[in-house]
Amino acid sequence: MRLGLALGYWGRGPSADHVPLAQEAERLGYDSVWTAESWGSDAFTPLTWIAARTSRIKLGTAVAQMAARSPTTTAMHALTLDHLSGGRAMLGLGLSGPQVVEGWYGRPFPRSPLTATREYVDVVRQVLRREAPVELDGRYHPLPYDGPDGTGIGKALKSITHPLRAGLPVLLGAEGPKNIAQTARIADGWLPLYWSPSRTEVYEASLTDAPEGFLVAPMARARVCDDVAEGLLPVKAMLGFYIGGMGHARRNFHADLMARMGYEEEARRIQRLFLDGRREEAVLAVPDAFADEISLVGPRERIAERLESWRKGPVTDLLVLAPDPHTLRVLAELNS
Repeated sequence: MRLGLALGYWGRGPSADHVPLAQEAERLGYDSVWTAESWGSDAFTPLTWIAARTSRIKLGTAVAQMAARSPTTTAMHALTLDHLSGGRAMLGLGLSGPQVVEGWYGRPFPRSPLTATREYVDVVRQVLRREAPVELDGRYHPLPYDGPDGTGIGKALKSITHPLRAGLPVLLGAEGPKNIAQTARIADGWLPLYWSPSRTEVYEASLTDAPEGFLVAPMARARVCDDVAEGLLPVKAMLGFYIGGMGHARRNFHADLMARMGYEEEARRIQRLFLDGRREEAVLAVPDAFADEISLVGPRERIAERLESWRKGPVTDLLVLAPDPHTLRVLAELNS
């Protein structure tokens, strides 16, 4: 199991720690570093900044939002970063949810997410292979565009720039069983949002068709500390926000996933509290047991024991959300 460093997206502004953490992760032998985006900083620019200050570590998006860019634009970002970094780019994509897609990007959330994802990946692959002009008779991403408001003179084009790697890895952030199953068929890897090494049966059927070499790269917050309860507070804060606020009461993929993992009643309670404006109560309502099983928190000995359960399952890459170099170092030592 390889280790990756997950930096997430910016809050109010850029973090001065991100480049030093990426450099330390590279020094410690971490395989990859990953950035994200929500409705603020983008995922690609920070990776370019990190690429210029590192030499070996792979550079991934976990995730770049599909609604933010057309698939050809995303492919342009990926092939550009791949060239500038000497072949280190990894493209992680995700749909996001209706509130963000419609509220921030100003476009309809696809009624058929599976079809929209499949078309998006198809176009990205065509750009990277550069075998012919890109064409797709698609419902969501037709190329050339042939809609009723178009001119009718669009031309199928092939990238001017020759991609460095036709096989640049494409990974998908997927949460629903059908979406995960499709990911195993069309992508090079899967980026689970929550992963519990004690509940791998939740995903087992969806991964049946995963080919050899398929990447399973979940994120896990990690912190070496003496007080487990105190160390879990940031995990609970993240879960409270995602389960309570990152989605509508009628359609929240994160809450649905928590429910499938055995915490349905708790997930709905967190939602109700958060949507009622009782955010602190929502965070406190996150069960310690759930926060604990999807993270690596506590003294070194406890993390060492729990890390073994992550290594025994199908996880190929553990993407660590770690706040400090000490935690990164301990995990590197335990995983060696």
